Amino acid sequence: MLKRLKKKWGVNSDFQLFVIFVVFGITGSASVFLEESLLNLFTISPELFSNFPLGNILYFLLRIIITSLLYQVLLIFFGTIFFQFKFFWKFEKKILRRLGVKL
Repeated sequence: MLKRLKKKWGVNSDFQLFVIFVVFGITGSASVFLEESLLNLFTISPELFSNFPLGNILYFLLRIIITSLLYQVLLIFFGTIFFQFKFFWKFEKKILRRLGVKL
């Protein structure tokens, strides 16, 4: 399975694959942590949406959107720190193309 993944991603070594997995893990954790901190900074909580119909759903949609945007930025940031910018930039361009953004 890892051989197939290495071939698909164009990764040369097991160590590089390990580093890529570490970057994905750190990025996911950091994006959730920063999203919570950002919402606390602006005092955005579920109670703020309680007067709206489906307020809880709106709140969680906002959280998902913020987390997703932070994830994309942090992926490039941590990828660069771990000397994998080329891989993650290619990965980001692929994601952005799927979202309809042309580079």
